[in-house]
Amino acid sequence: MPKLSPDTPFLHPDVQAVNCTFGAYVEIGQGSRLQNTTFEDYAYCDRLADIANTTVGRFSNIAALTRIGPTDHPFTHAAQHHFLYRSSYYWDDVTDDPHFFAARAARRTTLGADCWIGHGAIIKPEVTVGIGAIVASGAVVTRDVAPFAIVAGVPAAPIRSRFTPQVIDRLLALSWWNWDHTRLRAALADFRNLKAEEFLERYGG
Repeated sequence: MPKLSPDTPFLHPDVQAVNCTFGAYVEIGQGSRLQNTTFEDYAYCDRLADIANTTVGRFSNIAALTRIGPTDHPFTHAAQHHFLYRSSYYWDDVTDDPHFFAARAARRTTLGADCWIGHGAIIKPEVTVGIGAIVASGAVVTRDVAPFAIVAGVPAAPIRSRFTPQVIDRLLALSWWNWDHTRLRAALADFRNLKAEEFLERYGG
């Protein structure tokens, strides 16, 4: 495992990143493909993640072989093939369709802080996954996911919440994911050893 940097993202081999920004302590897994995406501080993805038009929140955990913000086709038209919008691939006298690409890029997906996206999950465009939520392996997420909810299935549906409503409210109020690097280090032993309720009692959430 590399030592991560506050200044430069760690990109494993064969990463493709187009129009992306990266915060501190970010890691991108081998062979991942990223487009029009922001990785906030401490977020990472494992190998072969395919992520487009997405804001990846702080401390987001993204497993391998995931697809987030997948691009779509013009299925309301007579044809839905690439030739409609990647037209320059097929003819010398026409350009690609800028309006289609602009509309596609505007359909943002948002991952909340410290969410966990399981292996092989798919999260559709314009979906928000809440803070601390868990998306089970293989799930296809077509609707917003509440903070700290666990969802699974195709299409994904809520299984349960990680915590009681009272604990969720206290975690959201504490917002440890906004702490600075020094404060996180100071609390590391408690993050490791205390359950959420005990952590909240100690840190006043």
